[in-house]
Amino acid sequence: MAELIQDKDASVVASVSGDDPDKCNEEVRHSRTFLDVRSEEELLSGIRKEEQLGTLTPNIAAAMEELFHNYKNAVSKSGIPNADEVVLSNMSVLLDRVLLDAEEPFVFPPHHKMLREPFDYYMFGQNYIRPLIDFRNSYVGNISIFNDIQEKLQQGHNVVMISNHQTEADPAVIALLLELAHPYIAENLTYVAGDRVVTDPLCKPFSMGRNLICVYSKKHMFDVPELAEMKRRANTRSLKEMAVLLRSGSQIVWIAPSGGRDRPDPSTGEWHPAPFDSSSVDNMRRLVEHSGVTGHIYPLALSCYDIMPPPPLVEKEIGEKRIIAFCGVGLSVAPGFNFSDAVASSMTPEEARDAYCQALFNSVNDQYDVLRSAIHGQQGSRASTPTILLSQPWD
Repeated sequence: MAELIQDKDASVVASVSGDDPDKCNEEVRHSRTFLDVRSEEELLSGIRKEEQLGTLTPNIAAAMEELFHNYKNAVSKSGIPNADEVVLSNMSVLLDRVLLDAEEPFVFPPHHKMLREPFDYYMFGQNYIRPLIDFRNSYVGNISIFNDIQEKLQQGHNVVMISNHQTEADPAVIALLLELAHPYIAENLTYVAGDRVVTDPLCKPFSMGRNLICVYSKKHMFDVPELAEMKRRANTRSLKEMAVLLRSGSQIVWIAPSGGRDRPDPSTGEWHPAPFDSSSVDNMRRLVEHSGVTGHIYPLALSCYDIMPPPPLVEKEIGEKRIIAFCGVGLSVAPGFNFSDAVASSMTPEEARDAYCQALFNSVNDQYDVLRSAIHGQQGSRASTPTILLSQPWD
C-alpha cells in the first residue's frame, strides 16, 4: 500500500506531463504567490495578500483558508509520516491553480477533454484526494466485471455506468480505486457533470483534469428563472456532443441520473442513494441504442460521503462549505442488463421506462448496502454476498 502514498516531490512533479518531449518543453504557468511557499504561515499570508490586491474576492479567500485547515486536519489523521509536507504541497498547487483561474478564467466547452499538458490536472486531482482515502478500509465490489468492461471497450463497444453520486470527489475516488487494476478505465472515463463543478472556483481545477459532458442539473434549472431557456439550449448542445462521442465507439461514460448528490435522511441521518430520474435514464439508454455502436449499461454504486459530504440541503449559491475527512470508500459494479430484461411486453412505454430505471436503482441500492456494511459496519470483505464480491485490488 506504500505506493499509494505520494510524497511532496511526487505531488508536484506528477503535475507536469512528460510523455511528449515537445509538450514537455512548454512552459507551465504558475503563480509565484503559492508555488514557492515553504510554510503554512507563508501560504495563509499569500491568500491574504491576494485578497488585498483584489485578485481574490473576500469570499474565495475565506473559502481557501477554511479549505486549507479542513484538509490539513483530515490528512493529519491518515498517519502518513510526512503529512504536513503533503498538505503544504497539495494545497499550494491547488491555490496556485485557483489564483491563475481567477486571473484568467477557464470556460468549459460542452464536451471537455481532460487537460494533461503542460500541466497535468488529472494527476493533480489524484494526488490531492489520495491521502484522504483510508485504503485499509476501502473496497471494490466485483472487480472481475471491470475486466469484462475493459474487453468490451477494446472491442469498440460503448459502456455507460448508471451511478449514485455522493461527493465532489467521486471522479477521483473512482479513479484511485481502479488505477492499479484498471488504469485505462480510470483515466478514460467521461463524466456527465453539473454546472456547479465547472463554475465553483475551488472545484474547477479538479474538473479540468476529467473528461466531462457539461450539463445544467434539473435541480438548478430554475434557480434564476430568466436563465432557464439558456440552460435548456446548453443541455441540448451537450446531448448532441454525447451522441457524437458515442458514435465514435470505445467510450465509457459515468452518469448520476438522480441529478445531484445523495443527501442523508433528515429523520435518521442515514445515507442512501437518491432516487433516479427515469427520463434521464431513458435518454441515456436511447443515446446508447441509437449510436450505431454496440453499447452496454451497468449499475454502479459509490460509498464515499464522509470524504467530502455535501451541504444537508441543496443550495442555490456557489461556494459551499467544504467539510473533509480521512475515511474508507467503496465502489461496486454489477452485471449489465438489457432494457428487455427488466420490462414486460404488456407494459406501456412509460411503465417500461420506469421499470428499467427502478431495476438499475435497485441494483445500485443492493451494492451500496454491501459497501456500507463493509466500511461503516466494519465487516470488511465479510460483507461480500454471492453476487457482490469485495476485494482490495491495490493490496
